[in-house]
Amino acid sequence: MSDDQDRLASLFKAYDIRGTVPDELTPDIAYRIGRSLVTYLGVDNVCVGRDMRLSGQALSGALIDGIRDQGADVTDIGLISTDGLYFAVGKFGFPAGVMVTASHNPAEYNGFKLCRAEARPLSMDEGIGQIRDLVLANNFADVPRHGDLIQREVIDDFVEHALSMIDVYAVRPFKVVVDAGNGMAGKIVPPVFDRLPCELIPLYFELDGSFPNHEANPIEPENTAVLRETVVRERADLGIAFDGDADRMFVIDERGQFIGGDMVTAMVSQVLLRRSPGSAIVYNLICSRTVPEVIETAGGVPVRSRVGHSFIKGLMRERDAVFGGEHSGHFYFRDNWYADSGLIALLTMLELLSMEHASLSEYLAPIDTRVRSGEINTEVSNVQRTIARVHARYQDGQIDTLDGLTVGYPTWWFNLRGSNTQPLLRLNVEADSQAELDERTADVMAIIRE
Repeated sequence: MSDDQDRLASLFKAYDIRGTVPDELTPDIAYRIGRSLVTYLGVDNVCVGRDMRLSGQALSGALIDGIRDQGADVTDIGLISTDGLYFAVGKFGFPAGVMVTASHNPAEYNGFKLCRAEARPLSMDEGIGQIRDLVLANNFADVPRHGDLIQREVIDDFVEHALSMIDVYAVRPFKVVVDAGNGMAGKIVPPVFDRLPCELIPLYFELDGSFPNHEANPIEPENTAVLRETVVRERADLGIAFDGDADRMFVIDERGQFIGGDMVTAMVSQVLLRRSPGSAIVYNLICSRTVPEVIETAGGVPVRSRVGHSFIKGLMRERDAVFGGEHSGHFYFRDNWYADSGLIALLTMLELLSMEHASLSEYLAPIDTRVRSGEINTEVSNVQRTIARVHARYQDGQIDTLDGLTVGYPTWWFNLRGSNTQPLLRLNVEADSQAELDERTADVMAIIRE
């Protein structure tokens, strides 16, 4: 394979297709992806949406041309959030969908998230790898017809669907600060809050793919600094940050403190288990021990999963789970075609806090009692050798290898796993106290750095 072919192949990731524009990802490549998608799936109609990135219109147009030239019709739903695209595919029965987005990545990036019927995601093992090979070969069969193009607006339908997932009339008049980060939440959130009794304080709702205020990546603390300050200054009940394509949602409590996705998972689980008692709830293994404890206390069945949306969604379907959550701000709903939606998670939280008549910090105080390191990334020369070295030092712990290495003790645990795309190790540690967290994290890091 030539250097050019290697660079092209590198755009195809574990769960999406992504690169910088125009040096890595071009309209020509987008066109070939369109033709390859139709060839691989054998579909006759594809739903296409895009976010507000500056390169989105050109890439979306080229992708649509490729789909149509391969004989399939296109329903273009225009500017939409990723969960809005998943909704459209599931609700209206499209056999495939493509969202043109680079999610939380900086402005120079763009890419594609792909799904088949019922919003089932494509991944490297199931679809993306095969589409990559077709793109590289660039040899497409002639087809007898050119597909039609239909424009369709779905935002009103999506908003109605999201609101149908909760009891709107139970929601109290909260004051909520929402930071859209100049991303798609700026288009989706206003019509939702028009239907709620809440006061909305918007930050950066203007769609702008150059991200003039901050990157639309709320996991980085500097990107929620203004949101946290605004929540405290305005005496708001909570703050919400969305990433660029608005499928992930992050929460700030009334004190300006960041709330992890695992705690949101615990909270949403409680609401859904009241409606579907005894149901399974899927959570990834980076989540706090609090999550399965809360699920069991609420009468549910906790199901532990590897990290990654394809694993979560697969397990949810297998176990008929009503909900799934990840520490990273992805939240999945059975009644949303098992797809993720930060918006639906937000609405469910508002419903829960309304029913409990408690502030967010008050509600979490009795359950969020542990401390966590967050993800610590370290570049290493050999990922597997380093994991094996750590494994050898912790033989006295409870060990499992579902996803990397997880070692558990009565008052602390850690997970160590390699990156899918880089020579990086990702360490997450949780302990019952800050002192123990600091000590145990330092011990594991010392072994990693040997």
